[in-house]
Amino acid sequence: MVDTAGWIEITSETELSELLGAPTARAANKDRVRLHERDREWLAASPFCLVATANADGSCDVSPKGDPAGFTLVLDDATIAIPERAGNRRADGFRNVLANPHVGLIYLVPGRGDTLRINGRARVVREAAFFDRMIVKGHRPQLALVVEIEQLFFHCAKAFLRSALWQPETWQPDALPSRAALCKTLETTTESLEDLERYYGPEYARQLYG
Repeated sequence: MVDTAGWIEITSETELSELLGAPTARAANKDRVRLHERDREWLAASPFCLVATANADGSCDVSPKGDPAGFTLVLDDATIAIPERAGNRRADGFRNVLANPHVGLIYLVPGRGDTLRINGRARVVREAAFFDRMIVKGHRPQLALVVEIEQLFFHCAKAFLRSALWQPETWQPDALPSRAALCKTLETTTESLEDLERYYGPEYARQLYG
């Protein structure tokens, strides 16, 4: 149990506003509800997004989604579709959407510190004509997350600058155990470490759309 003695917790929006101060007019008024041409360009350049969902009781999940740049399909100025490829079949985010349609998305473009944020209401679609426009390497998506946009805006680069996320000289991937080692240590499996290393090796990347 964490010792909370001496903590001063904020419990109201008034306290929060008094501590942080008021946002600038530019920050407070940047929300939009429809896609601009610049938003469409960003989506066309982005190969990766994070999808935040919550179930009916508020328990949250954030799932990464990635494909070749432009994988998110713009259906109209207020609707986008994200394809779902073969994965681990947990479907945590989709289960959440079935109970609570509110979603939050963050779109990244490699090397850029700013991001595009989209909030809206989602539905899980198993078949639609537009699936034919989301084929990659001969594979149609299994599902699509269709999001009706309620709010979107660009977010500044401060978090990326502070973290130096895109600076290769700061990267240390080998400072941590391999994915196979993490699986063997933390997940229930009877497979040997050698078998797991083979599974997560070069063949893993070759089966992304299998």
